[in-house]
Amino acid sequence: MQTITAAGPHSGAKIFARGDLDAAAAVAILLHGRGATAESILTLADEIAVQGIAYLAPQASGRTWYPYRFLEPLERNEPWLSGALAAVEEIVTTVIARGFAPDHVVMLGFSQGACLALEAGVRHPRRYGGIVGLSGGLIGPPGTEWPSPPSLSGTPVFLGCGDEDDHIPSSRVHESAKVYDQAGARVTATIYRGMPHTVNEDEIARVHQMFADITS
Repeated sequence: MQTITAAGPHSGAKIFARGDLDAAAAVAILLHGRGATAESILTLADEIAVQGIAYLAPQASGRTWYPYRFLEPLERNEPWLSGALAAVEEIVTTVIARGFAPDHVVMLGFSQGACLALEAGVRHPRRYGGIVGLSGGLIGPPGTEWPSPPSLSGTPVFLGCGDEDDHIPSSRVHESAKVYDQAGARVTATIYRGMPHTVNEDEIARVHQMFADITS
């Protein structure tokens, strides 16, 4: 699996990898933020430092999954948003077809990638190994009502964000946590005092533990 084949703006985008899929116990799909690269988010693998995980990181076309803010009306971000969701779902279904159970597949994203990971989990519900949104929230304008997925029961979900994040309102983090909680996921949402749009050591420690639980 080297490129995205799903139709849309991200078709043909390269998928970067870290670790051996054939020997791994679980797979983590890492989704980068706006303006960033797949290679940059793969550096999280070194910080998470859990053996037995294979990492896959697709590169968004033009370094953006969708062109406008995640709080804009959904139609403004089309067809990019649908193409990005299709790309993520293609990776998930491919690794499942290779023999990984859904509960050994994790989706993790930062910033725009976090929004994409969270939206993918709601639109394509399974009992995942985990969903991690670092500085992100579900996609849509204020007043959006997201479906309550029936098949997320027991999925560990971690949402982390700073209260001084200029891009992600804390209220959207709480809204996202509520949607996942109502769907039966095991949700932890933490708002860090004084933290801007970044990732901190506590978040890395929580992700490390999530990954260690999956591979134990």
